[in-house]
Amino acid sequence: MLDDVKYMELALEQARVAARQGEVPVGAVLVDEKGQILAKAGNMPVKQCDPTAHAEILVLRQGAKKVGSYRLTGTTLYVTIEPCSMCAGAMVFARIKRLVYGAQDPKAGACGTLYNIVQDSRLNHHLEVSQGTLADECRSLIQAFFQKRRK
Repeated sequence: MLDDVKYMELALEQARVAARQGEVPVGAVLVDEKGQILAKAGNMPVKQCDPTAHAEILVLRQGAKKVGSYRLTGTTLYVTIEPCSMCAGAMVFARIKRLVYGAQDPKAGACGTLYNIVQDSRLNHHLEVSQGTLADECRSLIQAFFQKRRK
């Protein structure tokens, strides 16, 4: 069994790095079945001028290169905030086994809150989902970012 708190703390570190760079503070870590970290990243759409450069997409790309396949079967993806529909779709196509996320996203969450793409019975792959790991820390980080930005 993987240590969800340990890996979510690493995702939070990535989110903090993203925030320092002016990005929305979302962090992600991709881990294999043995607990080896395959990839970690924070959001980078602003820095990369790329609307798809969400933390989840970046770790899926890095992980796929590392294992030599776009199919990331058996992996667990840790994300500080519930993934959006773009990222959720990519996780389904990548055949991620399990998603662990911190805080829900009531405005764009596509893994159980607003939509549930990763467990949609009409799709050919479904992820196990665990939500709420270090939710308070994840939520506080993103709320503080937007409060500071609005001032």
